Order: sequence, then structure tokens, then C-alpha cells
Amino acid sequence: MTVALITGANSGIGRSAAVDLAAKGWTIYGSMRSLDKGGKLGAMAAEAGVEVLPVVCDVTDTASVETALASVVAEAGHIDVLVNNAGVGGNGVVEEASIEDFAEVMDVNLHGAVRCIQAVMPHMRERGSGCIINVSSVAGVVGAIAQAPYVASKWALEGLTEELAVEVADQGVRVALIEPGIVKTAILAKNTEAPNESGAYDAIYRRMFAMYMAGLKDPGHPSEVAEVIHEIVTTSKPRLRYTCGWGGPELSSRRLAISDEQWISLGNVADDDAYAARFSELFGLDLS
Repeated sequence: MTVALITGANSGIGRSAAVDLAAKGWTIYGSMRSLDKGGKLGAMAAEAGVEVLPVVCDVTDTASVETALASVVAEAGHIDVLVNNAGVGGNGVVEEASIEDFAEVMDVNLHGAVRCIQAVMPHMRERGSGCIINVSSVAGVVGAIAQAPYVASKWALEGLTEELAVEVADQGVRVALIEPGIVKTAILAKNTEAPNESGAYDAIYRRMFAMYMAGLKDPGHPSEVAEVIHEIVTTSKPRLRYTCGWGGPELSSRRLAISDEQWISLGNVADDDAYAARFSELFGLDLS
């Protein structure tokens, strides 16, 4: 029986993955900061005829993480899979996002994953097996404009994961990244902040929101992430990076294919329509 702990399971991708993987016969522990936040998760699980076991875990609190991981091991006997999914967004251009904004996002998206990894690795190393999956984003591959705190956290998570994969390879622990594009969750509807204090970044925010609006016309489904998680754990030919969702494959692969100069040149396109056309040329995505 595969035992998995999914952080941030009370909403969005985490909630869907928890229910979908439980339906595949896995024993799923879904973490959240408070059990009061687990109502929708419980309802979705009941509707699907499965059980997701809730665990209190605040990924910004080391003691909370250690207690949560220990409680799962004590109850289930082991943890086969850790999915570091808990995360927050963070809009703002580099000039205007505060240090506090950066620190808050990094504490969840990067430090939260580190806390969970540090808590689970002694257990996995002792067993000589396990799988750690970090949910990143295409914003960890492309410098997605007007989201500086979020982008910084995801790029940092990418580097951390790449390092971790090498460090624990000889200990029987598989490590992987998931880089979703735009996936339909309630979080996207809340992504409306445009703290353009100087007034110098109107076009940047318009273009950021235009990309999300384009993606929401045909977004990926959260269940796609569950399928990727299942593939990562069960495949005989593992990879480090996986992607899904609207724009995920295109942005992650094509950014590697274009030059830095081509990427930066997007910022010099004055007209929004011309920007959308050039973006489509580079990435194969329609922003209209």
C-alpha cells in the first residue's frame, strides 16, 4: 500500500490530487494548517467514495512539520511519497514588491518544502526508499512578469530539487519536479493584485493578466497533476521534470530553445497586440 503525504491538500491542486490518488488505492494524508479548512476536502472525498486522512501541518513552522510527519509515520508505519504542494502566489514587479512580500512567499514555497524534506529524509533513508515530489510551476522555468516573489520562490525550488535529486540518488529516494502551467483552481480567481505603485508597469500587468485569461479559456484540470504524481512514483523510467496544464509543455520547452536576447526583446514591444503576436511566435500560445 502506497502511503503519501500531500501538503496544502485543503484546496486546489492538492485537494484534487489527494482525492484522485486515494481513488487509485493509495493511503493519502492531506495536510492543512487547521482542520477547519478541510471541509471541502472531506466533502469531495466522500462524494468520490474514498477517505483522505487530514493532518494539521503549518509548513512555515518547523515544529508543526516535524509533529505532522511523525504522526503519519506512527499511524501508517511509513511514508512512501511526500508531495510538497503547499504554496502561495505573489504578484508584484521586482522594483515594487517589498522584502516582506518576498520573505512571506519564500517561507511557504521554498522553506516549507525544505522543512518537510528535512523531516522525511531520515525516515526514507533508513528504509532505503521513497519519493519526494516538489510542485513547482512554469514560473520556475520562465521569468513570468509581474510575479517577482512567486517566480523567485519557484526558481529557488527548482535549484533545490535539482541538487536534492543528486544528493539522495544513492539512498534509494526518487526526486521529481512538477511544473504545471495554468490549471483551473479557485486560486486563479483571487489572482487580481496589481500593486503598480509607480504607474510605470501598466503594460506589464496587462500582459500578465492577458496570459492568465488566455489560459483560463482552456485550462488544465487539477486531476492532471494527480496523474503526473502517479506516473512519477510508478514509472520504470523516471525523469526529474514533468509538466502539465495550459502552457506548461510549451513554456518549459520553448524557453530552453530561445535565446536570452529573444526573451528580453519581449519587453521592448510597445503594442499589446504586437506583444501577443511575438509571444505566440516564441511559445506557440495564443494570448488573444
